[in-house]
Amino acid sequence: MTGHVPYANVIEMDHPLIQHKLSILRDIGTGAKEFRELVKELAMLMAYEATRDFQVVETSVTTPVAEARTKVLAGKKVAVIPILRAGLGMVDGILELIPAAKVGHVGLYRDPETLQPVEYYCKLPEDIGERDILIVDPMLATGGSAAAAVQFLRERGARHINLLVLIAAPEGIAEVVSAVDDVKIYCCAVDSHLNDHGYIVPGLGDAGDRLFGTK
Repeated sequence: MTGHVPYANVIEMDHPLIQHKLSILRDIGTGAKEFRELVKELAMLMAYEATRDFQVVETSVTTPVAEARTKVLAGKKVAVIPILRAGLGMVDGILELIPAAKVGHVGLYRDPETLQPVEYYCKLPEDIGERDILIVDPMLATGGSAAAAVQFLRERGARHINLLVLIAAPEGIAEVVSAVDDVKIYCCAVDSHLNDHGYIVPGLGDAGDRLFGTK
């Protein structure tokens, strides 16, 4: 962790593998196939850190040599919730690490008149209130969609929520923290600012377009 993010609930990851893969991800010359692979790999590495606080219980197993006292997860149930559409690119990496996790989906768009996020799709596990939630989206720009997603999930009973993003803008972090100050935000980098078009600078461009090869 870099330690310079001015919020206690924002964790910026400075692991060498994460920073190396993020550099390739940012490069304009990185094609869609490699971009998708890198997003998947980064999501897996982030999930490793985001599950650090999961509780374990002692158990015993029989090895080929003797009985061993070991530890297993204490019945944790996890849900991965991508914000459509770019968040889809992060799901498979997390599922490789936590294959028993269930996956929900949240779709949002911004009303052109009010500029407020509007939910157009939401499909969640029935037991969402019993699960640890990982909301995933590659970019945290203005923060409006992420904050709205958290609020929509809470309205449906979700309680334990973390937000995983690859790159965050200070403006987006401030928006989420001011709206939902008890959610942990995990990111690989906090960039300089948003430009006039709402893109993170230096960022990596439009994550959805680069994932799916669209313009």
